[in-house]
Amino acid sequence: MTSTPTVMKKPNPIARSFRDLIAYQRARAGVNVIFEMTKCFPKDERFELASQMRRSARAAKAMIAAAWARRRYKAAFISKLDEALEEAVETQSWFDDALDRNYISPAEFKQFDEEWESIGAMIQGMINRADSFCRFAPDTNHRNL
Repeated sequence: MTSTPTVMKKPNPIARSFRDLIAYQRARAGVNVIFEMTKCFPKDERFELASQMRRSARAAKAMIAAAWARRRYKAAFISKLDEALEEAVETQSWFDDALDRNYISPAEFKQFDEEWESIGAMIQGMINRADSFCRFAPDTNHRNL
């Protein structure tokens, strides 16, 4: 009889800041990729498509941070995350335009689209698990935690 080794799972670390959230970290990295990618766009698109892509990606990241600040109230937390999800999906739609104009290759499109789909899935997961982020009653004095 052979014994199988026990696989120890690492406990999920407790986020102490919005910067600890994997969704935020991935969105932040995604913003940096978009900034580099859009530098190669034609000049006439720098204030059009490039600007829209940068804005929606940054907004998704920023709204994850804003949701963290509003986790005292579950409805406000979910509302901000819902806006973050909207911006992540909008970012994906801009990738469609960049592909249609041959500013990015089909391989790049696939990579960027999959990354932002994953970020959106993480945001949706946070919405689905809002109770674990919003553990305290609305009247909790958060300064004493």
